[in-house]
Amino acid sequence: MTIDSDLNIAEIPHESGAIRFRYARVMAPDRTRWIRHGLFVEYHENGTVVSEGQYVDGKEDGLWRDFHPDGRPAAEGCYREGKEVGVWRFWNPDGTEEPSTNFN
Repeated sequence: MTIDSDLNIAEIPHESGAIRFRYARVMAPDRTRWIRHGLFVEYHENGTVVSEGQYVDGKEDGLWRDFHPDGRPAAEGCYREGKEVGVWRFWNPDGTEEPSTNFN
């Protein structure tokens, strides 16, 4: 996709009004819908980050991280064109590491 339109930042709230999702998006070339493109962040209602990563042309791409409500890591791995690739690591809420998964 050729990005020739302005980047737009979307903010979607929880029912409480706190930000739930904040992400960059662009209008599709046919002007019928928004496409996520750039930084994506999801927040717990307490304001800590749930998940963060990048979108490229509407698909997850690159490093993604998920977090427990207290901010400790929950998962970390990479996407390529919307598919999990490589080794993904996982952690329990107490910080102990779970077995990794290899998506190759």
